[in-house]
Amino acid sequence: MIVEEGQFRMSDSAAVSVELSERNRGVFQSLVEMYLQNGAPVGSRSLTRELNVRLSSATIRNAMQDLEYLGLLTSPHISAGRIPTELGLRLFVDEYLEIERIDDNERSLLDSVAVDESSEVTELLDRIGTLLSKLTRSASLVLAPKSQLPIKHVEFISLAPDRALVVLVTADGTVENRVFCPPEGQTPSSLRQAATFVNSIASGRSIGELRSIVDKEIELKREQIDKLASELVKKGLAVWENSSDAYRSERLIVRGRANLLDDDESSVDMDMVRALFDDLERKRDIADFLQYVEDGEGVRIFIGSENKLFSMKGSTLVISPYMSTDHRIVGAVGVIGPTRLNYGRIVPIVDYTAQLVGKLVGERQ
Repeated sequence: MIVEEGQFRMSDSAAVSVELSERNRGVFQSLVEMYLQNGAPVGSRSLTRELNVRLSSATIRNAMQDLEYLGLLTSPHISAGRIPTELGLRLFVDEYLEIERIDDNERSLLDSVAVDESSEVTELLDRIGTLLSKLTRSASLVLAPKSQLPIKHVEFISLAPDRALVVLVTADGTVENRVFCPPEGQTPSSLRQAATFVNSIASGRSIGELRSIVDKEIELKREQIDKLASELVKKGLAVWENSSDAYRSERLIVRGRANLLDDDESSVDMDMVRALFDDLERKRDIADFLQYVEDGEGVRIFIGSENKLFSMKGSTLVISPYMSTDHRIVGAVGVIGPTRLNYGRIVPIVDYTAQLVGKLVGERQ
């Protein structure tokens, strides 16, 4: 498993790390670990009990002041304890984070979902996203790949004089259909001829490959297909190109958005949460989603303002790509939640889920 820093990593974190004394490093690491575990500001008395070395509360307070001066800690309220800043979290993730092993029970739960051979890929990805959200107590994001499955069968069905249905069955048994406006004068004979022609050239090809050769094939086989049937073929296949659903483009599956709300809603900026919900509902910048992972392998962590994809400040995006059998990045798996995520536990879950989805998609496609 490879864990990479965010694309927009704050370059100051490495420089700040050099300035830390051994004492301040110990105070900093312990404070961040306590914050990530409890989600509350950490005071000097709590740290005194937590640290293995014998340090007075006054010494720890001085260390916390030094860390605050360096921009690693901040105090949310007067006379409250300290919490890490984005810079502090970045430093912690880069240099102090200890990655745990994925729990055997969590691994088994994920495996049990993926082995269901009776379900379609999109349904399995939906269920995996739901389980990932439950395991991490965050909102899960699963970017399903463009469908590249070979076509098994195509059928054209008349619905009305000005409406027809094109039905497409892929190799895994998935059935998709689209309504389109056929050319004037459609007949049962032209519909049958159009279907026979498409099926003669579709075997083993994806919809994208078929669309790229259909004009050439019609020209080569003009004696086998009349003008009306050829127009039916072109219009029937074109409707897939103009469709906005999962077959044409990537589909972002979002589950567990309610996990972005605290148990104590008074501590949540509801306007920011609503803005994030709107982003997720619109599935904005899906193309950018893949760009977030294409520059590197393994799990990537984007903290706070490093996360340019969604508009919720104070959030963290943990994301990993998954690959096809020919080692192309075709999708991504991740979670989004507050910056106080349990990174050490969540990173291996996201990593394992991405590997599982890559294997699942590769086997089905």
